[in-house]
Amino acid sequence: MADLNQSELQNLRHLIGAHETSYQKLNTYSSQAVDPQIKQVFTKAAQDSLNTKQKLMTFLND
Repeated sequence: MADLNQSELQNLRHLIGAHETSYQKLNTYSSQAVDPQIKQVFTKAAQDSLNTKQKLMTFLND
């Protein structure tokens, strides 16, 4: 793991959780959207949140 202090680790975990929450919500919105363009916007935003979460998690694995 990278040399993170407790505050940085806590902030990192908070950010990871926030992106997971965003991913779940955006996926739900996407599944409920009727308009294909709106569905696409939500799907892309969900994927972006998931990608960011995965990038943040690499800091825990260093």
